[in-house]
Amino acid sequence: MNLDPTPWREALVRLRALDATWAADAPARLHALLACREWIAQQTALPRLASLARLLTPEMTRQQFWSALVPVEREVARCKITDVDILDADLAAEAAAGAPMPVTVVVDSVRSAFNLGGIFRTAECFGARELILCGYTPLPSQPQAARAALGTETLVPWRAVEDVHAALAALHAQGVRCLALETVAGAPDLADFAWPFPCALVLGNERFGLDAGVIQACDGMVRIPLYGRKNSLNVVTAFGVAAHTLRRCFERSPGSSER
Repeated sequence: MNLDPTPWREALVRLRALDATWAADAPARLHALLACREWIAQQTALPRLASLARLLTPEMTRQQFWSALVPVEREVARCKITDVDILDADLAAEAAAGAPMPVTVVVDSVRSAFNLGGIFRTAECFGARELILCGYTPLPSQPQAARAALGTETLVPWRAVEDVHAALAALHAQGVRCLALETVAGAPDLADFAWPFPCALVLGNERFGLDAGVIQACDGMVRIPLYGRKNSLNVVTAFGVAAHTLRRCFERSPGSSER
């Protein structure tokens, strides 16, 4: 069970403030020390933290004080900032979100549930209309996917279509152009591409990319120009770059505010 690391961080702030003013007048230091001890003792949900209160005695030396400070520093170092903490900065539920853009994201045989969660988060942040999960892509109900998605799997409409070719055929029947995101020589830079809306962006497997038959079933390809030796990006990172570009193109397209 992962306990809330916030009290550890608060304890560290309090202890460091006390340490920084240790050389101040003794009555003020004693008052601050007793207040800090009382606060730490109240953290009964974290027994290891609460037990440090017994070390904070009025007659302690600064070296003895450090014996309480150091364990807190070590614990906070292990309690790295998590996505749950970042969620504190989310928009309020009643806040107006940006207009959704008419972009469907087709995810074909992405292996990692964590990557799928990242794709959901990215799709929600940039306002993609829906996700279609194909092949052996996991479902967002899987614990690892849900953990990485941080609730966005409930905000972005999605559906599972096992056969990616069937998914592409259905999109074509609706007049949606499907573009494959691949590192293929000669494919246009996605930033220079004249994006049609509505459209679909097709993402492939982390290791093998999109099958040749899937690429042939698409209306075209776009690529992210890369300048390193690896010539590849993680699928979530690549989708983030593409989604940002798509959003900017959509915002500049005629009539985007009316869609």
